[in-house]
Amino acid sequence: MFTLSSYAPTDTAQWDAVVGHSRNGNFLHRRAYMDYHADRYTDGSLVVKRNEEAVAVFPVSVKQKVATSHGGLSYAGLIATRAMRAEWTMEVFERIGEHYRAHGVERIIYKAVPHVFHAYPAEEDLYALHRLGARLMRRDVASVIALREPFGFTEGRRRAVAKARKSAIRMHVGSDLADFHALLSEVLRSRHDVAPTHSLAELRLLQSRFPHQIVLHEARDENGLLAAALIYDFGRVVHTQYLAASERGRECNALNLLLAELIERIYADRHYFSFGISTEQEGRVLNGGLIAQKEYFGARAVVHDFYEWML
Repeated sequence: MFTLSSYAPTDTAQWDAVVGHSRNGNFLHRRAYMDYHADRYTDGSLVVKRNEEAVAVFPVSVKQKVATSHGGLSYAGLIATRAMRAEWTMEVFERIGEHYRAHGVERIIYKAVPHVFHAYPAEEDLYALHRLGARLMRRDVASVIALREPFGFTEGRRRAVAKARKSAIRMHVGSDLADFHALLSEVLRSRHDVAPTHSLAELRLLQSRFPHQIVLHEARDENGLLAAALIYDFGRVVHTQYLAASERGRECNALNLLLAELIERIYADRHYFSFGISTEQEGRVLNGGLIAQKEYFGARAVVHDFYEWML
């Protein structure tokens, strides 16, 4: 009933069509996004068909004897259309195991799509993993606001935003990523001694491919950039891929004001506002200061789970 085939570039249109009609996929899983760093990963992705119709795709990178879904993505897993049912998913996972065993893979690291990013319930994969003996190996904590439920900023955050509204700060959609990337790089270097995951060239490439989904929001005054948020717009969910504020921007609460505008006005009609994870060392350490900043806006925890499936 089901056939699994290795992804080839000629499958791009079919792959993207599945993602577009899926319950748990978004533009991160389209080939134009996945393939921007194809030179860094060996692709081992699969296209799943039932009676010659593609009903799921499995984004995977392979390194040595480990298959990861996907090494260059925050989450992926089996991206399935509404056609996929629980028993079918069990069969597909058994076939997935057979496929990778035959290719010398010894284990699969499965990065499940968190439920808030689902367009429709899609956790048959988690049940299949349980049945096949996979173990939870990592759990990160992300912070999300449920925009259509009652939520509130803390009093301190409200005061900070109100004060910033009286200043000369102005917000707009940015047209060039250069100033933002320079600010982000400086903040990450000075505070954490790391560089952004994406280079400026990579961000420009991705934004050119997804101009309506990757949007830069800036807070500026007459002296320049104070704070910015690079938003990944998934439709039902918007996600802050990167946030950055200069020292002057922190002093005048520019980022607080910018986030308040995004949450309460620009994206207020969405279902969820995602701030991303606040865990380090593969989920073993919680950055209390970072997660508190997100909780002050009313966000609460959603987990990102990683499973290890020994083949």
